[in-house]
Amino acid sequence: MDIKNLYGQFCPVSMASEVICTRWTPLVMRELLCGSIRFNDIRRGVPRMSPTLLSKRLKELELAGVLRTVPSARGTQEYHLTPAGEELRPLIIGIGNWGQRWIESRLSLRNLDPSLLMWDIRRNFDPDPRPERRCTIQFLYPELPEAMRDWWLVVDRDGTDLCRVDPGFDVDILITADLRAMTSVWMGMNRLVDEIETGAIRIDAPPGLERQVKEWMKLSVFAPQQRMVD
Repeated sequence: MDIKNLYGQFCPVSMASEVICTRWTPLVMRELLCGSIRFNDIRRGVPRMSPTLLSKRLKELELAGVLRTVPSARGTQEYHLTPAGEELRPLIIGIGNWGQRWIESRLSLRNLDPSLLMWDIRRNFDPDPRPERRCTIQFLYPELPEAMRDWWLVVDRDGTDLCRVDPGFDVDILITADLRAMTSVWMGMNRLVDEIETGAIRIDAPPGLERQVKEWMKLSVFAPQQRMVD
């Protein structure tokens, strides 16, 4: 930890802030608390953070006793929260709840990020029961540059994968959306049915699959919070 950034006070608020309030650290904690344990998975939740800085923050959290590294069966390294790290859950969730309630929607939707949005959608995607056969869902954001325009969720009985490159399977469901509209639905600011009615989101699928994908797509964990500002 950079000694220049230390507060130098004995107050527990000061000492805790030195651990968890450095740049990007609350977002790294969000990813760990959401269940990401591999470096690349954590990176997908903070796509604008450099790998070097992420490595540094993870090492700082390990030195602070917030997480521990565990060798995986693949020979790589996993990051697991310690009891001290798990105890930060209500604090990180509380920050998110406050932001959902009190940050204006125009500010919340100012920094749209398809990478983070799709990673969040994939993480909370909940087919129940899971389909008997593989189901491929393509998300198309026409207004984005070509490199960020297409995303695929591949759902089978073993899990849900997010693909940036066409996986080569027949598409069962095509969701064409305005990025702002999809983000607004994900954050609980607008309803999916309303965005479909305006044409900002379109779902092309057989009726049975269309009904299912609407049920499978859960909202952000912060969406239930009552907004206090528009």
